[in-house]
Amino acid sequence: QMRLVESGGGLVQPGESLRLSCTGSEDFTTIYVVGWYRQPPGKQREFIASVVSADTPDYADSVKGRFTITRDNAKNTMYLQMDNLKPEDTAVYYCYARRRVIDDNDWGQGIQVTVSS
Repeated sequence: QMRLVESGGGLVQPGESLRLSCTGSEDFTTIYVVGWYRQPPGKQREFIASVVSADTPDYADSVKGRFTITRDNAKNTMYLQMDNLKPEDTAVYYCYARRRVIDDNDWGQGIQVTVSS
């Protein structure tokens, strides 16, 4: 199982930005898809964004136009740039990676993002 480590979370005010990073223990050039989920307080985990190598990223409607996912295969790292943050973006954010279409996801440990004035 690949190890994934998130960083970059924290407390920000509404309208501000954060960039999350997630670095994996394996070569990202062999990874089919990487992405992010989040779990707001008292709610289920929900899809945020994903990107397959050389493909157009996919986003949840709730973050489209505000969040940007990228992957740097040379660094085995994915990023989630979050702009114009809102209080409803408050959640624990989890990165994931899947080696092949048929495989299960490997998950990071999660990182807290809090948006509050």
